[in-house]
Amino acid sequence: MSIGSIQNVQEMLKNKLPGKGTNIFTVMSKMAQDHGAINLAQGFPDFDGPQALRNRVAWHIANGHNQYAPLAGVAELRNQIAIKVLDLYGCRIDSDREVAVTPGATEAIFCAITAVIHPGDEAIVFDPCYDTYEPSVTLNGGVTKHIAMRYPDFAIDWQQVRDTITDRTRLIILNTPHNPTGCLWSEEDIQALREVVSDRDIHIISDEVYEHIVFGHGRHLSLLRFPDLAARTFVISSFGKTYHTTGWRVGYCIAPPALMEEFLRIHQFVNFSTHTPMQYALADFMRDCPQHHHELGDFYQHKRDLFCELMKPSRFSLAPSDSTYFQLADYSAISNEPDTEFAARLTREQKVAAIPVSVFYDQDPGQSIVRFCFAKHDDTLQEATARLKMV
Repeated sequence: MSIGSIQNVQEMLKNKLPGKGTNIFTVMSKMAQDHGAINLAQGFPDFDGPQALRNRVAWHIANGHNQYAPLAGVAELRNQIAIKVLDLYGCRIDSDREVAVTPGATEAIFCAITAVIHPGDEAIVFDPCYDTYEPSVTLNGGVTKHIAMRYPDFAIDWQQVRDTITDRTRLIILNTPHNPTGCLWSEEDIQALREVVSDRDIHIISDEVYEHIVFGHGRHLSLLRFPDLAARTFVISSFGKTYHTTGWRVGYCIAPPALMEEFLRIHQFVNFSTHTPMQYALADFMRDCPQHHHELGDFYQHKRDLFCELMKPSRFSLAPSDSTYFQLADYSAISNEPDTEFAARLTREQKVAAIPVSVFYDQDPGQSIVRFCFAKHDDTLQEATARLKMV
């Protein structure tokens, strides 16, 4: 019997992620392609990573680094990660026991959640939140508790966090610098987090993939700066965000030895190893060009400032982002449509794609906000904003 002759195949399956369809990034990128729109929706640059880095990939491919890498990643790259972490955050880590390189940060998030969450366990997330967190909790039999950050400053209500914690709470997932809002955690947030997890069996996942994209006098408070919090935390980052190479799918996780041991136990059965020549190339580039990640904030601040300046004559309202390469825009002066409908119309009519922010919430907050990605060539931003000013 052919596969095509089986009727109602879907009825034979029990959906492990009920209510979860194709994610919004895929939907909006496809819509942008279908309508010939400028894609300011999905978070990727329209320019390549550094030429020197790409040259090193070609060199390593030509010189025999094409077989499986070690489970935790090539030693040279793990060592460069440890050097960077010490330089930036004053944290000395063991590159042999506390670092794992993964095929993207999303896989690292999944492995970290799987390491902690058992059936019936609870995880706390802060809305608006990245859409990979809850499905990973659900697939592990856990329950996700959503706490909406306060609008418009997207501050965290720490009393609500205390009220949400139960005997089943095993994990808090945080994201700073924050996608989609661009906000940064403060020292007060760190102290509040310290208080709520003290004397509790709660682990933390700190999603820090935009760690180097911080503007002005802002400061990224990595949990690696705080030994008591780092002792219970999986810190996750992304080379794709830092080196403009999102398609390479290379990220990493840092965790204390006991947590990393369990992380690797799971990682080996998800993706045993990560693209080998790119790991060697990244190690070379980190060693030879450390100025790149130091200068990344200024590079993207120029683009943020350009985008915001160009948008001033529009009817959108923008408060410049503090970090990441995303900018929120309030369209309430333009339309009272739900953000999903407004984003779709913007793509069809103005040929500019954005992300509706409500998709990052468990419950639609009813805000008139869309997210634009400004990780684009300047002329792309000029053309996109020219169209947006016509709305």
